[in-house]
Amino acid sequence: MSLRLPKLVLIDLDGTLIDSVPDLAYAVDTMMATLELPQRGEEAVRCWVGNGIERLVKRALLDDLHGEPDEALFERALPIFKKAYAQCNGQHSKLYPGVREGLDWLKSQDFIVACITNKAEQFTIPLLKALSIYDDFELVLSGDKLPKTKPDPLPLFHAAEHFKVDPHDALMLGDSVNDVQAARAAGFQIVCVPYGYNHGEDIRIAEPDAVIESFTELSSLFV
Repeated sequence: MSLRLPKLVLIDLDGTLIDSVPDLAYAVDTMMATLELPQRGEEAVRCWVGNGIERLVKRALLDDLHGEPDEALFERALPIFKKAYAQCNGQHSKLYPGVREGLDWLKSQDFIVACITNKAEQFTIPLLKALSIYDDFELVLSGDKLPKTKPDPLPLFHAAEHFKVDPHDALMLGDSVNDVQAARAAGFQIVCVPYGYNHGEDIRIAEPDAVIESFTELSSLFV
């Protein structure tokens, strides 16, 4: 399928650009050990990420994707997680194969490229810098900068307005149903990668406009 050539490309962070699960799992297990609770491991954490740190902590405490843990326990756990994650953020995370080449291609086409993530800024900026891609983006919009996060379209509308680009001329590149829902609500085109964090479900079920195995395939998408 050929897509319209965009003026603005917004890219999700975790699960799209960077595999951050190794660091997140380390922080989760450090938190659980501190609380004298069972550790969860990387495989479980890989199914839980994608809706922000607070939701991840709740899922780890419950060992479940849904539900609400004891409030007092959550209030104890969250700062422990944040401290552990701040210490390890970027140490074990890696760019997915093809990301560097894809970013270089996007820049060569003179697209406006921005990073839009639900991750808090205190963790977003250090991670992008640790993986040496911070300077690839003309805007980095973290999850605590606006009143709402993806799947709400507000961050996408905000970026389009910031760059004075019509949503019809913008594209979202992500890995999860959150990205698809936000893009559809904002009127963006949406392209997804299948290797990220979508709670174990095939992203094709969400029916994005296209699915690419690697950022190296970006150049083949457009008319």
